[in-house]
Amino acid sequence: MNGAMSGALYENYVVSEIIKSFTHNAKTPYLYYYRDKDAKEIDLLIETDGKLHPVEIKKTAHPEKRMTAAFSVIDKTPLKRGTGAVVCQSDSLSALSQDILIIPSWYI
Repeated sequence: MNGAMSGALYENYVVSEIIKSFTHNAKTPYLYYYRDKDAKEIDLLIETDGKLHPVEIKKTAHPEKRMTAAFSVIDKTPLKRGTGAVVCQSDSLSALSQDILIIPSWYI
């Protein structure tokens, strides 16, 4: 849980659970990872209904708004930005803002 690779393993777990959710509902997941030359990174982009939904995956139980700063890069794309999320180890479903949800990993 506290090893050097724990964050990467947690991200891998969350992405695999999201893929399984799509697959079990007979839907094809259109998932992407984003990183640019300025090191702005979005752990997961989910494309649905002509929108990109950014997802940040964090091992913390208390995410902060600053963790989603890279979401603004989507505003420069032809696709609209949909509701974003931080998937984390929070105890309950809540929100960071009107368009960014806090989703506990047990919820997916």
